[in-house]
Amino acid sequence: MFQVLGSAWALLFGMFLLMIGNGMQGTLLGIRGQIEGFDTFAMSIVMSAYFLGFLGGSRLAPGMIRRVGHVRVFAALASAISAVMILYPSYPNVIVWALGRVLIGFCFSAVYVTAESWLNNAADNSNRGQALSLYMIVQTLGIVASQALLVTADPSGFILFVIPSILVSLAITPILLSISPTPAFATTKPMSLRQLMAFSPLGCVGMFLLGGVFSAQFGMAPVYGAEAGLSVAQISTFVATFFVGAVVLQYPIGWMSDRIDRRFLVIAVSIVGFGGSMLGMVLGDVFWLLLLSAFVVGGMANPLYSLLIAHTNDFLEHEDMAAASGGLIFINGLGAILGPIITGWMMGTALGPGGFYLFTGVLFAALIFYAGYRSTVGETVPVDETGSYVPMGPTRTTISLELAQEYAIETELEEMEEDETAPAT
Repeated sequence: MFQVLGSAWALLFGMFLLMIGNGMQGTLLGIRGQIEGFDTFAMSIVMSAYFLGFLGGSRLAPGMIRRVGHVRVFAALASAISAVMILYPSYPNVIVWALGRVLIGFCFSAVYVTAESWLNNAADNSNRGQALSLYMIVQTLGIVASQALLVTADPSGFILFVIPSILVSLAITPILLSISPTPAFATTKPMSLRQLMAFSPLGCVGMFLLGGVFSAQFGMAPVYGAEAGLSVAQISTFVATFFVGAVVLQYPIGWMSDRIDRRFLVIAVSIVGFGGSMLGMVLGDVFWLLLLSAFVVGGMANPLYSLLIAHTNDFLEHEDMAAASGGLIFINGLGAILGPIITGWMMGTALGPGGFYLFTGVLFAALIFYAGYRSTVGETVPVDETGSYVPMGPTRTTISLELAQEYAIETELEEMEEDETAPAT
């Protein structure tokens, strides 16, 4: 742990500040949009634009880094993020905001690719798991901390937009001044989606559905809070609770993943997520029950991401796992683009704010039925032959996912060697 901190502290601290900035701007726009009089569907377009840019950035960033290098890409894109955050309150227009969200999504995706390749370079076989855990914890803590800052000023003014702009600008300082060497950059050519679907239909369908769930909670949760009449403090607490649930429940579900049939666990986790959605839809007017529903939905959706990747890996050879990661992220990104738009449309109907939870509930229900169907027709991998579960979050790019795949392979090989050398009883 200390070895990872010593070699990557600047990167982790910079990522913490970047996540505060990203978390603030997402929630703040949902609140400010209502103040500016934007309707729910207009805000859904704005929120969806981030995921469109994010998907584009994950595809184009590797080429940018190869052409001009990590340092220039990181500095240029962080500067662009900082500028757009100041642009939002200056031009309160749906088209301007949507274009700004596309740019910010693109820039954050490329910044993540750059940062994660640095993390990959700082880690080795002995601490790769610790590096992944620290990275995920730092990301989540940054988003949770960002929600606390939303109560420090009036969301109708400029200050709350200036704060994340400053934090993003400061985030690049420790990274660019770090003495850590710039890593060589290489990514694996992704597997075709047709091949990936043939290997794991449940993994592909599940990742698409989860893209909608995650983008709804990350993009539309603050819009839901504003439409439901929550105060700024309540909205920030509500949004933070999704991510607290993700951290708290990630490891227990991961522990179960290595001990029972993963398709059964996908069904069970989705059932709990569906129950959390229905709780929020029916009893969301009671604030503590609303928080409970957010904790459950976030706590189920994020571990499901890791669980579906682990399930997909069970049907792949080691040499194919890294190639599959790009396809899984692309499928998840497609679902994430559609999620806010459909959620916004449902909230704009007679359903009102309850459409937010109805949407996540429908996606969880679809995953329940499809996983149940696959359990009757698909091939089963015995529990003692499954690979390792590695905690991951939907904000990861192909770099950290490939890093996680490497860690899972190394862990599996070490366990196989231990079994071979263990004395017979």
